[in-house]
Amino acid sequence: MECAAKGIELTPCEPGPPTRRCGLCGAVSYCSTSHQRLHWEYHKEECGRFQEQMRKAPLISDFPFTFSDQLSFQGNCAFLESMRLHLKGMWKFECSCRFKFPSVDHSSDSWWLPSLLCPCTDPETPLKNPIKSWKEYYEWRRLPLHSPVAVLLHWPLTVYHSIQLCLSRSPLSEAGKNLHIHYLGPEREISQILVFSELAALLPGVNIHIEFVGPAVPLSRDGETRYFNKYAHCLDVDCSCKSSYDNSSQNSSSFKGTLTLKLRKGLYHDLYSDITMDTKPDIIVAPNAGIAAYSTWLPTLELIKGMGLPAVFTDYCEEAAYLASLCIGSVLGHTPEPIQVNPFRQPMPVEETALNLPCYSNCFIFGM
Repeated sequence: MECAAKGIELTPCEPGPPTRRCGLCGAVSYCSTSHQRLHWEYHKEECGRFQEQMRKAPLISDFPFTFSDQLSFQGNCAFLESMRLHLKGMWKFECSCRFKFPSVDHSSDSWWLPSLLCPCTDPETPLKNPIKSWKEYYEWRRLPLHSPVAVLLHWPLTVYHSIQLCLSRSPLSEAGKNLHIHYLGPEREISQILVFSELAALLPGVNIHIEFVGPAVPLSRDGETRYFNKYAHCLDVDCSCKSSYDNSSQNSSSFKGTLTLKLRKGLYHDLYSDITMDTKPDIIVAPNAGIAAYSTWLPTLELIKGMGLPAVFTDYCEEAAYLASLCIGSVLGHTPEPIQVNPFRQPMPVEETALNLPCYSNCFIFGM
C-alpha cells in the first residue's frame, strides 16, 4: 500500500506506510494530511463510487467456510502452514514467500490432503441441477466446510459458472456434447492445472477441450497438450484415486466424457487464426483479466466482438471490473453485461493491494 498522492507533486511522502485513510470511502491511504488534501482534486470523482464498493465488503467476505476468519487474521502463508500445505505442490503458488525457497517440492499432482477433505474420485451422486454456491458444491462433493480446496478450485468453478451464465439455454449434460473453451491470460493456474479435472465431474458426459492462451505460458510448454483421465489424488495410500493414475493418455479414464487442455504462448488476437483452424470456441473465459490495465486487450476485444461469441471476464475488485466494463462498452458501442459478484471467488483475500477495496481472485464477473 502506497500513499495515493505519491508522485503528484515534488513533495516527498513521509517515511513508513501510509496510515491515514479517506474519511468518506476508506479505500485510499495517505502518508499525511497535506497529501490527503493535495489528492482530493483527483480523488473526489471516484470517492462516491468507492463508498458504494466498500459497502459491499460484508457480502464479498461472506463465505460458508469455517476457516474464513482464520484466513483474515493469519494471512495466506500462515493459514497454509496451519493446514500443513505451505509450499506443498499446487498450494505453493498461493504463497508470496515461494520465491524465497527455490528448492521447494515441485510435484503438483496431489491435493496433499486426506480423501475426506478433497475431491479425488468421482462424485457419489450425479449432479441434477446447476450448482450456484460454494455451500452447494461442498454438499454435493460431501466435503466438510473446513476443507481448504476452494482456495484452488475457484479456477474450474469460475469456468463452470461462466458456462452456466452463457449457455444456460443449451444444456451441456447430454452424452457426446462437445464444448470448446478459450481460456485467456492464465498465470498461476498453469502450475495448478490439475484442478481443472474437476470440470469432468461438473459436466459429466461432456467432451471438453480448453485452450490456455497467454504470454505467461512458458516457452518450454508452448503447444503442450494434457489429457485428463483422473482427478488430483489424495494422500491416502489405499484410495481408489491411486489406481492406474496416468496423465499421459486417455486410457483407463474414470470420466464419462473427455477433458483435454492445450497451452499456447502469445496474445489471443495473434494466435486466433491458428487456434480456430479446426474448431471455433463455444465460450471465451478470461479470469482476472485486468482489461483496463493492459492496452493489448483492445485488439482482443475487437476480435471477440467480431466473433459474436459469449465471453466472460473476472477481476479482483469491483473498481477493476468497473474500468474494464468501460473499456468493453467503448468497443461494443453500448453498455456491456452488468458486473456481478462471482459466487465461486477465491476465499483467500488478496494481500498487498493498491486500494483498501474488497479484493479476491475471480471476485467480480462480467461479460460481453
